[in-house]
Amino acid sequence: MSRTILVVDDEVNIVKSLEGILTDEGYDVICAHSGKEALALLEEEAPDLALLDIWMPGIDGLETLTRIKQDHPYMQVVMISGHGNIETAVKAIKLGAYDFIEKPLSLDKILLTINNALKYHRLEEENILLKSRTPQHNLTGASKTIQTLKEQMVLVAPTDAWVLITGENGTGKEVVARSIHRLSKRAQKPFIDVNCAAIPEELIESELFGHEKGAFTGAATRRRGKFDLANEGTLFLDEIADMSLKTQSKILRILQEQRFERVGGAKTIKVDVRVIAATNKNLEEEIIHRTFREDLYYRLNVIPILVPPLRQRKEDIPALVQEFLEEYSYKIKTPVKQLTPEALDLLLNHPWPGNVRELKNFVERLVIMTPGRTIVAGHVPPPIGRTPAPAEFPESLHFTTFKDARSHFERAFIAEKLAENHYNVSQTAEVIGLERSHLHKKIKAYGLDTGKTTIEEG
Repeated sequence: MSRTILVVDDEVNIVKSLEGILTDEGYDVICAHSGKEALALLEEEAPDLALLDIWMPGIDGLETLTRIKQDHPYMQVVMISGHGNIETAVKAIKLGAYDFIEKPLSLDKILLTINNALKYHRLEEENILLKSRTPQHNLTGASKTIQTLKEQMVLVAPTDAWVLITGENGTGKEVVARSIHRLSKRAQKPFIDVNCAAIPEELIESELFGHEKGAFTGAATRRRGKFDLANEGTLFLDEIADMSLKTQSKILRILQEQRFERVGGAKTIKVDVRVIAATNKNLEEEIIHRTFREDLYYRLNVIPILVPPLRQRKEDIPALVQEFLEEYSYKIKTPVKQLTPEALDLLLNHPWPGNVRELKNFVERLVIMTPGRTIVAGHVPPPIGRTPAPAEFPESLHFTTFKDARSHFERAFIAEKLAENHYNVSQTAEVIGLERSHLHKKIKAYGLDTGKTTIEEG
């Protein structure tokens, strides 16, 4: 998808010259001859970058820059001027401009600056996405089923074929999707995940396709959707079966055409997106019950991949346990804890209906609640263990202040109660007598892992 550049200058010849040059370079160009006209254009268009003259009648470039940055903080703006000075350039940069170029304009300088600004724009977007992601693990294990799964991923990843991943909750479907992306030729492009079950029906179109300012109540600014953000990369549609039939119909059209309009907009946006979908449901049964479109199923199910439940690959449990022990010991800044053979046997003999996610959350509990560096069978609580974990205070911990001791106890207490209430935040908050928003802050402050889908507020 070509990038769009907005050229704003009251000198007609400069606008025409820049429009011709940038069009020849493969950019989409829109033009304005005043700050007011530029701001009006931004109500309808979503350029990636603006070339903005400083000295214009009416709203000058600096005021226009200020307003652009208020409504479009991540849009790159390059200031141009024939009457520039250091003071003006510094002011423009402080207001959020990417760079400042003096007239007469050098073609090489313009193109180099635009290229660098657009690269920076992409890095900003990717950084925002990375900060919002839950840390993911590689596909851990050496069992025959996992080896077969890894072989499938290696074969599928280099292609652009669409993939439908099925499996029970907690088996690691998102880990498989991310692994396929990392092994693909799109690895350096965005991986955008959408939890279809977590988005309210009335907002899912806006989430997927984006919206224009004023498209509905609360749409104060234009917003890019997940399809737009995933351009040239991978779009992961998790829990695809939880979409309504109405949304499924729209998704099917967009998946086929790779083009869409934002909610409240008229401009068609074309994208190049690889789609990976996942579900814990039997889609063929959903089709029979008329809750899933048959044509969408066949469009998504180009390459089917089944992720096995943990009970079918129990030989992978020791490796998974070791991985989680290292992760959570590092999080609470303690030496890596180890399980005795007897304690590990208890974990190996459990059916793990919640699969890898349940195991991960349970190991976190053990790391937090077990004193010392060794986790013995007696520390493993029911129903997995035979006896409750001892309620002794960790003798190895020596707190300097009361605040440190309280924080340690509070973190352990919240982790314990979250596990008891199956990581339902609302239910946990009610049980322990805290406001839900206050509990959310505590969870975030202590870096507690709640699991991506078990945290739902049901």
